[in-house]
Amino acid sequence: MRILIINGPNLNLLGKREPEVYGSTTFEEYFGQLKTKFDNVELEYYQSNIEGELIDKIQEVGFSYDGIILNAGAYTHTSIGIGDAIRAITTPVVEVHISNTFSREDFRHVSHISPAAKGIILGFGLQSYDLAIQSFM
Repeated sequence: MRILIINGPNLNLLGKREPEVYGSTTFEEYFGQLKTKFDNVELEYYQSNIEGELIDKIQEVGFSYDGIILNAGAYTHTSIGIGDAIRAITTPVVEVHISNTFSREDFRHVSHISPAAKGIILGFGLQSYDLAIQSFM
């Protein structure tokens, strides 16, 4: 099984950014733990702060991977283009958020990703990625 985790804007700052919301572990550290735990899954990771690059990556792998785990960050709430890219591919996408977006600002309650996603996992910290991987098994 081949799964790509795609992280959007500012997620490269995990471990430094708002540790009270996102924790103090970097994503690279956590990704190493995921690869050890799911050693029977070919896990890859991609991060970009640029919307078009996220769309390009979704299109690049969207017909050949078994799953995509997408944390589009703030683009979740603004990007119709990312939602359209998910609709255009055959690989299932699970939307992930580290925080519970519904317990935050009102604008975070809207997702342009959710209607196109296989499912949504949010609010379980970095463990949300673990749960998303399990959803493909």
